[in-house]
Amino acid sequence: MANIRPRERSAIIQSLRAGVTPRIGLEYIQVGRVNEVKALIKDLDNIADKGSAFRIVIGDFGAGKSFFLQLIRYIALEKGLVVVNADLSPDRRLFASTGQSRNLYKELARNLSTRAHPEGNAMVPLVEKFITEQRRIADEQGLDVEQVIKDKLNSLSELVDGYDFAQVIATYWKAYNDNNEDLKNSAIRYLRGEYTSKADARRDLGVRAIVEDHNVYDHIKLLSRFVTQAGYKGLLVNLDEVVNLYKLPSQRARNSNYEQILRILNDCFQGSAQSIGFLFGGTPEFLMDQRKGLYSYEALHSRLAENTFAQIANVVDYNSPILILQNLSPEEIYVLLCNIRNVFANGKKENYILPDEALTAFLEHCSKNIGDAYFRTPRNTIKAFVDLLSILEQNPDLNWKTLIGNISIESETDSSLVSISSDTVEDSSKENASENTESEDDDDDLTSFTL
Repeated sequence: MANIRPRERSAIIQSLRAGVTPRIGLEYIQVGRVNEVKALIKDLDNIADKGSAFRIVIGDFGAGKSFFLQLIRYIALEKGLVVVNADLSPDRRLFASTGQSRNLYKELARNLSTRAHPEGNAMVPLVEKFITEQRRIADEQGLDVEQVIKDKLNSLSELVDGYDFAQVIATYWKAYNDNNEDLKNSAIRYLRGEYTSKADARRDLGVRAIVEDHNVYDHIKLLSRFVTQAGYKGLLVNLDEVVNLYKLPSQRARNSNYEQILRILNDCFQGSAQSIGFLFGGTPEFLMDQRKGLYSYEALHSRLAENTFAQIANVVDYNSPILILQNLSPEEIYVLLCNIRNVFANGKKENYILPDEALTAFLEHCSKNIGDAYFRTPRNTIKAFVDLLSILEQNPDLNWKTLIGNISIESETDSSLVSISSDTVEDSSKENASENTESEDDDDDLTSFTL
């Protein structure tokens, strides 16, 4: 393994210790998932070829969904795509009426990344790359730059709010040419979805529409069209922690968000969306729960149902919109620990903190403590291993044999998920009580009663 830059080494170690996915240096620790990665690379190539893609990546809590999404993000950037990513949360949803959807768009825009700016905040470089290219064309042909920009963005007018979007880009050029920083900032605020008042946007930029809850998806499609005109190959939208939609207490709110997923799915499958792809990361409960998950929404259930022939043949259909992450094998976990050891040693074998026998002993200890969960949901296993290496790095006189037997490792679970069972009266009673406390606007559920 080549030498690892100190910045990448530090980022990888800190992220793994915290149980989160590193944003850089993924190539140093990636193992397994070969078929899944190949399938997603085909999707990225399709996006670059003016197509679209839609995938829901399913895996147990702690099984590596976020790492996989970040890996695909890294590959997309290398292929010349623009990537926006965000974690869904109670205040960031696909559909809402009190600002949560606009919050999601703002987070996506803040995390907008290109190969030259992989850490996000690339909205300004994106716009200026577009303007620089149009300025070059205008100079070569002896044309007015503003007119060239408007002609280039003319195709946006066929999309919702496309005219206003094009006008904002033209306004940014004027501000750029006049060195008007305030006007440039106003244009970027609009593109990032930071305007909350139409009156303010009209006063500053002369536009009538802004990013609001009801048009977030429309503005994402506008952004995908714009990035291709700026010279990139397409837009990848990475949405993780989609299980937060499953956790919404209101059935009406859940269904509204599932309708938005259905709209995105239909656009991607029917060819209405171009140069754009969507990746959703969720847990099995989010997908398969017949009462609160995606399968509770019949239109989605029929479109996302597993390939019957794949079930009969006991194989995986990697072309399905649902991509269920296969478990890492014990051998792959061993290779992963070797990679982490390499990161600590800066890629130099002579600096290894632990011998190979220590890695084997560590995995045996994990297996005895939590069974096969150490490779099915390996996050806690990895965290414990990084903690062990960190202690030994700081205290080289310690004996690893005395430490490994005392490491406490727990199986990874998500205690925030609601367990739903129709088998017991107790669970049913709890469920009814929970629904009675839902928001007042949720009148879809029948009130339980007795005669």
